[in-house]
Amino acid sequence: MTDWDTAEPPEREGGRVVIVMLLVLALMLGGGYAAAYVMAGNNVPHGTSVAGVGIGGRTQQGAIEALQEGLAERMSRPITVTIGGRSRAVVPSYAGLGVDFAASVAQAPGRKSWDPAELWDYYTVGDSFDAVVTVDETALTSLVAALNASFGRHPVDGTVSFRGGRVRTTAPREGRRLDPEQVRRALVAAYLQDEPTAELTLESYPPDIDDGDIQQALNEFANPAVSAPIALFFGDKRVRMHPREFTAALALRPHDGRLVPELDEAELTRLLDGAIKTNAPPADATVRIVDGRPRVIPARPGVAYDPEDVRRAFLSLVTRTQGKREIKVEASVARPTFTTRDARRLGIKQKVSTFTTYYPYAEYRNTNIGRAAELVNGTILKPGETFSLNRTVGERTRKNGFTDGFIISDGIFKEDLGGGVSQMATTTFNAMFFAGLKDIEHKPHSFYIDRYPVGREATVAWGSVDLRFQNDTPHGVLIEAHVTPSTPSTSGVVTVTMWSTKYWDITTTTGHRYNLTQPQTRTLHTADCVPNDGYGGFDIDITRHFRRHGVSALDHNEVMHTHYLPSDTVVCKQPVRE
Repeated sequence: MTDWDTAEPPEREGGRVVIVMLLVLALMLGGGYAAAYVMAGNNVPHGTSVAGVGIGGRTQQGAIEALQEGLAERMSRPITVTIGGRSRAVVPSYAGLGVDFAASVAQAPGRKSWDPAELWDYYTVGDSFDAVVTVDETALTSLVAALNASFGRHPVDGTVSFRGGRVRTTAPREGRRLDPEQVRRALVAAYLQDEPTAELTLESYPPDIDDGDIQQALNEFANPAVSAPIALFFGDKRVRMHPREFTAALALRPHDGRLVPELDEAELTRLLDGAIKTNAPPADATVRIVDGRPRVIPARPGVAYDPEDVRRAFLSLVTRTQGKREIKVEASVARPTFTTRDARRLGIKQKVSTFTTYYPYAEYRNTNIGRAAELVNGTILKPGETFSLNRTVGERTRKNGFTDGFIISDGIFKEDLGGGVSQMATTTFNAMFFAGLKDIEHKPHSFYIDRYPVGREATVAWGSVDLRFQNDTPHGVLIEAHVTPSTPSTSGVVTVTMWSTKYWDITTTTGHRYNLTQPQTRTLHTADCVPNDGYGGFDIDITRHFRRHGVSALDHNEVMHTHYLPSDTVVCKQPVRE
């Protein structure tokens, strides 16, 4: 055997070297791979950014903190919102916008992996992500409402109404508002931009009551309602109402997108009460002064009925066709005792007399004379009836509206309730005098008061002295009384007017004063003493001449004799102490 037989071939030695080198290289590469794996850990891949903020190579928490810092300024930057050419700055937090930092970072892969492809991506691939934006729905809803209030408009429902028996309509109008989803998308897209802007568009939306609803209401209710009068029968009492009257009780109200007829029951009751006296005694006809002229106020029967009977049928009644617009209402009817025809027969048509007196300022006179005039005003005397001032005015008490004033008692002035009412008695007496009515009872003051017509005046006292006269004409008489109160600088004015049909033409003559007497002087020591400058008494005769209206010949005369006592001078002294 030679050396060649025992020596290894050269090729084998070279092979071992290669293997060893490969093993060493494999160990080196494996160590680097392991090191790369260890270095990657759970960090965010290199080159990663969120909303332009670099967060690559950081731990998850580190990336969150870097993102918070990088977006802090942009998160508070106002967004310019433009709507219809007008702009407003919106603070993101007011809109409910925010960033979910953890979710934003979690978009980038960052987990341990031996997968060479993922490890390669960690070191070589860096993606860009949008921030995960959060929206507070409550805040966004509030913002949309505020923007709609400033830039939008509410829709206007169309209406159908009645006025003066005619139908009136107002046209509907569309509203304009923002779509909340459009606002959300636009704000989220603008949020975190370097120059955040959002263009928003208002959308139209219809009203609940549109043109179709209006036309339906006109066709089915409004136009038929005003087409003709209606009639209601309460027993044999017929109440006819025109559209201009009964439409005051009708309305069309929106309900579930339609105009629905409604009836104002209180107004309907008022309308019926204007035609008939419902659920109450009947009202007699009368005569009142309206716009300066006598007017007959018609009588009204008393009618008892159930308003529900009318209410149930009324809305259908007003839409019936011509000839069918009437209903019968179950009712009981009570007739007035003095009818409208009776009132017209009174013949109260013209002013037959009027008289005015004046009085000096005193608040008690304003109160007492004004109250007496209020009670006398509107009195009607039928033919043959007698007027009594005490019965008409009533007792002069505080409860009846009177206050303390001065009266004449035992020839001197004293304070008592109702002082001043004699002014009304005198004025009423003179109006009666010139109307030609029959004097039944009147008493002049015990001494003459120079603001009254001499011999033609009257006083009253509750329970003892009255003013009474009879309407002895064939016509009714309406007494109108009015007072203009006095002031510290002006006199009070009392006017009484008689309205009737002229029956007498009255003239008068005043005789000379006779049987003159002189006043005496009284010295009083009482607490209620009122000082007075006296003047003399006298007698006088007044003649009333009666002529038939329009006839020049004298029918007859009437003479009234008046005796006035002297008005004593009264001197007041300190009351004597016992």
